[in-house]
Amino acid sequence: MRGIRVWVQKYEAGALDEDAQAADLLQEYEAKIAALERMVGRQALEIEFLKGALRNAPRPRNVNTSVIAGPAASPSQKDAG
Repeated sequence: MRGIRVWVQKYEAGALDEDAQAADLLQEYEAKIAALERMVGRQALEIEFLKGALRNAPRPRNVNTSVIAGPAASPSQKDAG
């Protein structure tokens, strides 16, 4: 019975309006968080799909796929003559 009196006192003081606004705001934030979580999930799936497509893509035969980077080697002086 005491709980009801507390609610009545809060209602009479206008505190329940603040609680209702806070609950509405909380519900709105939770909906935004859920939407963002769905977006992140979709993007993670897209990234994994693209990684797989890149791994399975055929390599062009005329392109050098060496891991060595840098300028082409120049001929030595003894090779130049």
